[in-house]
Amino acid sequence: MNPPQWQILADASAVAHAAAQHILAVAQTAIQERGAFRLVLAGGSTPERTYRLLATYQDAPVDWANWHIYYGDERCLPPHHGERNSQMAAHAWLAQSAIPPAQQHPIPAELGATAGAAQYASVVAAALPFDLVLLGMGEDGHTASLFPGQKLETEWLTQAVFNAPKPPPERVSLSLAALRSARERMFLITGAGKREALQAWHSGVALPAAQVAALAPMLILLDQAAQPD
Repeated sequence: MNPPQWQILADASAVAHAAAQHILAVAQTAIQERGAFRLVLAGGSTPERTYRLLATYQDAPVDWANWHIYYGDERCLPPHHGERNSQMAAHAWLAQSAIPPAQQHPIPAELGATAGAAQYASVVAAALPFDLVLLGMGEDGHTASLFPGQKLETEWLTQAVFNAPKPPPERVSLSLAALRSARERMFLITGAGKREALQAWHSGVALPAAQVAALAPMLILLDQAAQPD
């Protein structure tokens, strides 16, 4: 097993730029080798910076017609609610992108955690293995909507979440099994608030983020502010 590849960059903007370039490179390889690029998006401010950068490449020679978009997690809110990850990605990038709408696959979390997870599991099953999964990490070490103290699903491809520590408590997340099955994962971690969780990760604490990262290949981009002492 190869260890994760850690890259320390100057700040959140540098992380977003590196992430965007890596996404484009992986997409090109995936389309050349397999005819399609399957990308899982994350929520959060640094991924949003990355999506805004990708939006500036709409006129570049990128084969957008063969991109397929999925989500790592979603809040159980109405489809057009501003706090949904799908709405953030749409406003930052996808609404003006050349990726066909039929190839954009939001999580139907408006159905509730149980029904939304069950319905999205079939979408995930048809897409695996994802070519690249983007992930963030919370100050408590959670990733997607997999939080410390939860029983992490290792058999089903999605997980219904009912007790998220931040509102809303109900969410739908890709499971540990689905995240681990991707060809590649990339964490985007920025800000001094992440230092404590990263130190725990380095110390061997079984945080959800660390469990997702347990299998290679894994690229972890972090800024200097997040770097543990």
